[in-house]
Amino acid sequence: MKPSLIISSAIIALGIVILGFALKSGIDRFSDRDRVVTVRGLCEKEVQANKVTWPIVTKEVGNDLGAIYPKIEANNKAIMAFLTSNGLSESEITVNPPQVYDQAAERYGNQDVRYRYQVTNVVVVTSDKVDQVRKLINKQTDLLRQGIAIVAGDYNYQTTYEYTDLNGIKPQMIAEATANAREAADKFAEDSDSKLGKIKTASQGQFSINDRDQYTPQIKTVRVVTYITYYLED
Repeated sequence: MKPSLIISSAIIALGIVILGFALKSGIDRFSDRDRVVTVRGLCEKEVQANKVTWPIVTKEVGNDLGAIYPKIEANNKAIMAFLTSNGLSESEITVNPPQVYDQAAERYGNQDVRYRYQVTNVVVVTSDKVDQVRKLINKQTDLLRQGIAIVAGDYNYQTTYEYTDLNGIKPQMIAEATANAREAADKFAEDSDSKLGKIKTASQGQFSINDRDQYTPQIKTVRVVTYITYYLED
């Protein structure tokens, strides 16, 4: 066999060996890429509501609308005075148009009624002075002393509390949720005799804002969950 042919064969054989090692290394690395762990990071935070909507509902009944409306106007004037004298501005108060219910106009209604008209009047307070409004809610007996009957417990007119500064706490909460996820992933890697690698995928769940409980609607629980998938390495 010619020397040149021997050298060429040796070079080809060496190339095949190197290619085999390269393929094996690539397969091993590809196999390692299938070793992942997906963890969930949770962050919850309690916050005080910073907006309150308080509907003040009164009702008047009678058979003469002309006689009812002066009562409504007097009620509204007294309610406005009560609110403004206790620190609220007129820009935080809205007087809605009265809602008239004519029982005689109801086709299937009881025609034998004492009062034909029932007029509902709603004055709405919308304010960021949550603590101050809560004190006024407890103080509304002052209106009762003036002969103004406040309707309570109407499902259509519930006092509501909101938290509107979510953007202010988002970054911190996401960071805490991510840190919690990393801690869980580190623990998993340690228990499986592995090391935590880079992040493969990450997703942030939606933020939710709910009442802490039914007795303290002015206190909200803000919650976010993140899902992160890490590579595991030897």
